[in-house]
Amino acid sequence: MIYDHCFFSGYRYELFCLIKLLQTPHCVIHCDTNPPVASQWNQERESSEQYTQEIFDGLVMRFEPPDSRHRWDSPLFTIQTGDELPCQDICDAIFHRKAPPPNASTQTQPLSSTNFLHELDKITQEVVNTLLDAQKTAVPGDYINIPGAGDKLYLSHVVTAPELRRHRRQFITYTKMHPVDDTSKLANIFVQYLNNSIK
Repeated sequence: MIYDHCFFSGYRYELFCLIKLLQTPHCVIHCDTNPPVASQWNQERESSEQYTQEIFDGLVMRFEPPDSRHRWDSPLFTIQTGDELPCQDICDAIFHRKAPPPNASTQTQPLSSTNFLHELDKITQEVVNTLLDAQKTAVPGDYINIPGAGDKLYLSHVVTAPELRRHRRQFITYTKMHPVDDTSKLANIFVQYLNNSIK
């Protein structure tokens, strides 16, 4: 369900990658409602459509609001209760703006090696193992060198193994559908993906 997943910046970045692949304009509309007001609206819904208060509070705590400084959250329209929807600006953003250009991580490439899936699995697992091992001595704020990657991985916080497995699984799913032509790029692309997903 996109509504739930879009609570997280990493998922919005995944959508941005798809947008670049399809070369279509986009925008983000953020309905910025105070939690007490949203909770009241939730309680006024039919009981079968309500979130429990526990789930609602969890969603509020985990919500990562969009930030227009991030290219995947821009252009951003923040709408508050009572605001009039800026329909013309939204239409201009979608219909009269250039699409973001594709890059190496989003372009569909022909599968150049029958060993691609094996390499994808092996390389991403090596990156995960390197990060987990580095965390034993690293502290939040460190930059971690990843073998085979030109970019360093920024450790914003200690990342759990289940969280890394989830990010790895999402990256593999996307990359299997859109393989790159040079497996030597996989480590760096995965590091870029993690830097954008781990917040």
